[in-house]
Amino acid sequence: MIRAEDSSRPRDECGVCGVFGHPDAAKITYFGLYALQHRGQESAGIVASDDGKISQHKGMGLVHEVFSEATLESLKGQMTIGHVRYSTTGASVIENAQPFTATHQGRAIAVAHNGNLVNIRALRDNLEEKGSIFQSTMDSEIIVHLFARFFHLGLDRAITETFSQVRGAYSLLLMTNDTLVAVRDPQGYRPLCLGRLVNGSYIVASETCALDLVEATYVRDIEPGEALVIDQDGLRSFFPQPKQQHQFCIFEHVYFARPDSDIFGWNVYKCRKRMGEILARECTPEADFVMPFPDSGNYAALGYSQASGIPLEMGVIRNHYVGRTFIQPTQSMRDFSVRVKLNPVRSLIKGKRVIIIEDSIIRGTTGRSRVRAIREAGAKEVHMLVSCPPTRHPCYYGIDFPSGGELVASQKSIDAIRDFLGLDSLYYLSLEGMVEATGQSADVFCLACFTGKYLLPPDREFYKLALG
Repeated sequence: MIRAEDSSRPRDECGVCGVFGHPDAAKITYFGLYALQHRGQESAGIVASDDGKISQHKGMGLVHEVFSEATLESLKGQMTIGHVRYSTTGASVIENAQPFTATHQGRAIAVAHNGNLVNIRALRDNLEEKGSIFQSTMDSEIIVHLFARFFHLGLDRAITETFSQVRGAYSLLLMTNDTLVAVRDPQGYRPLCLGRLVNGSYIVASETCALDLVEATYVRDIEPGEALVIDQDGLRSFFPQPKQQHQFCIFEHVYFARPDSDIFGWNVYKCRKRMGEILARECTPEADFVMPFPDSGNYAALGYSQASGIPLEMGVIRNHYVGRTFIQPTQSMRDFSVRVKLNPVRSLIKGKRVIIIEDSIIRGTTGRSRVRAIREAGAKEVHMLVSCPPTRHPCYYGIDFPSGGELVASQKSIDAIRDFLGLDSLYYLSLEGMVEATGQSADVFCLACFTGKYLLPPDREFYKLALG
């Protein structure tokens, strides 16, 4: 069997959604996770609390595959947290599906985590020396162990002590028997927002698109470094750690977040379109039309076309009904996994000079196959413009980028990448242009995958399956 998913693309990390105070909390969380499916397709789970009684359901696969009407009905209670996962730490197995739950001295603790901790090995070694036994290979389980050790000090103190020890990226939901807590790391690497449902109850989610689907009103973002506590008394907020320099992940705007979401104070659709406009300002080769590889380059291509005056065409058509696995094709069916998903419109492309707009190039292997398909369809010239700078460095904060050695831009010059892909020309958006498109200053973003400058020193020897 082969997977239709593009293994050369950066992998989405995880998505979280939680509800407090609604009689249909599980069903609302389900729809919230459905809206966040782009953030993780390996597993999904929901944990519910019904007057302190905990129930849960987790499984491998997409949200609609994991949950049925019957399973949602079994998740009773007015408080829930849910999670969709793509593994950035730990293997893709059911033991690592989230939310992760535990019981300590009769009290339930559950966590749903988006991000990566950079001091995971030191924390885990220390906890194991003190007698902790781990059930999974996720970094997220470490948070549960730490929280349980401090729970007797009270909720606020437990939160403060736990998150004073962890370093890295975390936008997460913690749930006890009667309280929902949203916590975001001081740098704010990953997004997290608060909404209000029609009946006055609360919802917390990774992106605003989840709020839209369940007709919740956006209230505000969870602030970097904030712990927001939601219980029967309402909302209260505190900051367990001193404020630090923000490091919003700019790749949320480039690729990860849904275009209908507002992330870090700026709409993703508008930001990607603006990247295309600035790309047109920086580079405009002569061409007959502009085209994206759908869906990733759609919005930058639209902005590029409008700014340059070069017509926009959909030169390849996406098959929206492709499943996740296929029967292995014969060896003669070259590039099958690419062609089954995207098919060129040959009569449109033949004899034309084409500009392809891409949002990023990671390994370059799939891009090479796609460019070959455009050539075989009869294109006279093929140019590619990329709406972000070359990705030369791995991410340690919750994105499953390949190692540096697998990133094509870390191994080849731009001219060599052009030749590898089979292009007539290749141009990347400048770092300054990408930041300009966000409407914010460079110092609020993490740009490490482009610059190699990591604010939080990563464990460079750590790898995805290092914990077993």
